[in-house]
Amino acid sequence: MKALRIKLHQTSANYRREETMENKMTYPLPPISTVIGALHAICGYREYKPMDVSIQGKYASMHKKPYVDYCFLNSAMDDRGILVKMKNEIMLSSAFEKVAEAKKSQGNSFLKGITIQIHNQQLLEEYRELKALGAQIAEWKKSEYKQKLAEYKVEKEKTAAEKKKAEKGSQAYSEAAKHEKEIKEQEKEYKQKVALYEEEYYKKPVAKFRTLTKSLKYYEILDDIELVLHVRADEDVLNDIYENIYNLQALGRSEDFVHVEEAVMVELVQRQENVRSPFSAYLNYYDVVNNNISIRAVSGKGISGTRYYLGKEYKKVDGKRIFEKKVPVVYASYFEIGETSDNVWIDEGTDKQYIVNFL
Repeated sequence: MKALRIKLHQTSANYRREETMENKMTYPLPPISTVIGALHAICGYREYKPMDVSIQGKYASMHKKPYVDYCFLNSAMDDRGILVKMKNEIMLSSAFEKVAEAKKSQGNSFLKGITIQIHNQQLLEEYRELKALGAQIAEWKKSEYKQKLAEYKVEKEKTAAEKKKAEKGSQAYSEAAKHEKEIKEQEKEYKQKVALYEEEYYKKPVAKFRTLTKSLKYYEILDDIELVLHVRADEDVLNDIYENIYNLQALGRSEDFVHVEEAVMVELVQRQENVRSPFSAYLNYYDVVNNNISIRAVSGKGISGTRYYLGKEYKKVDGKRIFEKKVPVVYASYFEIGETSDNVWIDEGTDKQYIVNFL
């Protein structure tokens, strides 16, 4: 069988596990979707191209790297975080200006100026004026606005009663119906006018102010990574990857740079032979269960691996990847085979033999 063998080296990388938040944990090897996605990207593919991959490798060590996480709250809080004004209130981005910052964990107030550090006095005054206007509008709605709506309600009830008394088709009925319609239109126009004023002069301006919070979080970083990938696909796809593989810049995060050490077309073989892998790998779960691959320690004692469900085939919906197929795999080290099988092959490398198990 023809396949493409790719050897990569990374100084460091984080293959983020998507379910982790506080501590951005990493997979021990790049997951299937990361590898396939990177290969699609360097070839310029816009649609999914069927391919199978074998992923194995090792890393020297792992450490945690701290980073500051910035989080925007849904609204501006008076007593915590950093008060900022967004350049565009409908987009949460780095385009903002600091207004003031709370100095303590509690007991602060941007409105009252209690234990805060002011970064922009003019913007702080703007924020305070808007909050004062919001309070005035809320108070006005409880009094004058509420009273006006009550008057409309009385008028509508009165005209409804007049309609009920009058005979349908009579002049009195028509006049009452016309009056009722006029009152409803006046009420609607009044509500719209108030809502427009509140939206224009309070809600839209104050929406530019948000609370930004900071917290210390961590990345798990793998160091000195050696990867060996095998790709099986249609010949045209393999040729595209082969021709573009040196365009591969990163694997994992955008800053996780890659050095492509080798890309070569190889013929995989099948035969009865004992082969032990020098790498860790993602192994097809069913090949492990069916004993096509044995997971053993160097001493010969049986050990268990770590089971994952890794995304593979996907389609794009509104620019987002939706996985249609997930593959059960076992991450293990020191695995071996006594003979090949339908999905387990041998690559006779110049320096070592590779067990190739496609996912």
